[in-house]
Amino acid sequence: MHQSNNPSSNPNVNSPDSKSQSGYTAYNSRDANYYMYQIPSPTLDKLNEEDWERIKSVVNAAIPKPSPKIIDLRFVVDLIFTRYFVVLLIGKDNRKQQRQYKVNGVTKVANIIAAILLIIAMSLLISAITIFILYLIKSALGIDLFQGHINEVLFQKSK
Repeated sequence: MHQSNNPSSNPNVNSPDSKSQSGYTAYNSRDANYYMYQIPSPTLDKLNEEDWERIKSVVNAAIPKPSPKIIDLRFVVDLIFTRYFVVLLIGKDNRKQQRQYKVNGVTKVANIIAAILLIIAMSLLISAITIFILYLIKSALGIDLFQGHINEVLFQKSK
């Protein structure tokens, strides 16, 4: 193995030795060197500099590169016996892979309509939850906006 491939000689390398104190390296901070050092040492010792660089370039190309998102909504739903995560990402598709089929005009229009409806639905849901929380806070503080109940105010008979 070439001298520059040794993790102890290069302090800037994300080798397994450079993990956080908990022993975990964050997924988004992992680079090609991190994955290269997951290969057993006897195998790494057999690689020359050229092989090392070729394998490293393939690993580097395989690591996904994040792209900016218009909407990046991630949250976890904890239930009694299980836990679910929900991820909603909306942004431009920058993947290198091409679709196996051609997207025609009708599909593009349908995708745009679906995205707009999804954004409207999320906005309405967030608005409804916000109004409900504000109503609960108002009720807990004992603030009355109308005398009596709202249906009495709205459907009051003229005397």
